[in-house]
Amino acid sequence: MITGIGGQDGSYLAELLLEQDYEVFGVVRRPPSDRYENLEPIRERIELIQADLLDELSLVNALESCRPEEVYNLASVSFVPMSWNEPVLTAEFAAVGVTTMLESIRAVDDGIRFYQASSSEIFGEPGEVPQTEQTALAPLTPYGVAKAYGHFITRSYRLRYGLHASSGILYNHESPRRPLDFLPRKVAYAAAEIKLGLKGEVGLGSLDARRDWGYAKDYVRAMWLMLQQDEPGDYVIATGETHSVGELVDLAFAHVELERDDHVRIDSSLERGKAELHDLVGDPTKARERLGWAPTVSFDELVRLLVDADLERLATLDPDRGAAS
Repeated sequence: MITGIGGQDGSYLAELLLEQDYEVFGVVRRPPSDRYENLEPIRERIELIQADLLDELSLVNALESCRPEEVYNLASVSFVPMSWNEPVLTAEFAAVGVTTMLESIRAVDDGIRFYQASSSEIFGEPGEVPQTEQTALAPLTPYGVAKAYGHFITRSYRLRYGLHASSGILYNHESPRRPLDFLPRKVAYAAAEIKLGLKGEVGLGSLDARRDWGYAKDYVRAMWLMLQQDEPGDYVIATGETHSVGELVDLAFAHVELERDDHVRIDSSLERGKAELHDLVGDPTKARERLGWAPTVSFDELVRLLVDADLERLATLDPDRGAAS
């Protein structure tokens, strides 16, 4: 059972589990009859259940109806800057919602294996670089603080009740299924639009900011691997290297044979200011050694993949323009 199944990670995870011959159930807040774009290719192969992460009874009913062996809790506000606008909602879903799910599992079947989507944002201003599973938590954003709570409560239930409960401390991971609010997708989409003559420029914040970026499909495979282990635990899932926004932009525009300086406008209003995160880069040694996990898509390949996907998407919307390009 997957909460947040309609998002980037949830939809890729559902596809992976179907490939492994799982029966997959997804928890959604809207009616199951609604359209979920990311799930369209597999909609007939999964079952959606309407439930609320903040309503324990609805989660208990969902668990009892499908009796899962594994639960992946991916539901949360995912766009970090938005957490400043909706800090209470962020806390409810990323902190209280995790506790509600853990209590529901205890009530229905404490043998269920549980995965909690943690985040590199829990490190905030890290005391060491790179970060490992033992790095002290120092979150800065409402999202990071709420995720830190979810991370700690998952560990608490593992120790207190003996649940097979694991947390994946995932660093930035992207795909064509990311909304345009996320920087790599925003850059890729802009490069494709400009290449096709649909716009002339894009506004960005600091080009010096750095992130540890990976490919979402690689990262959901790590989630699954965690729940296949005999013992639960916490794992940093990252590439172990950082790249600047400037590198991201250069690669995206070079891929469509455009010059960055001709089309990128620096907009200081888009910078995060004092809440900007620095030096977030993960050490995935534990995941590599215990899970046998490693990323398969490089940063360069990821950027090209994102741009190509948006070129194809835009060409589909306007076949004549796509053919002309």
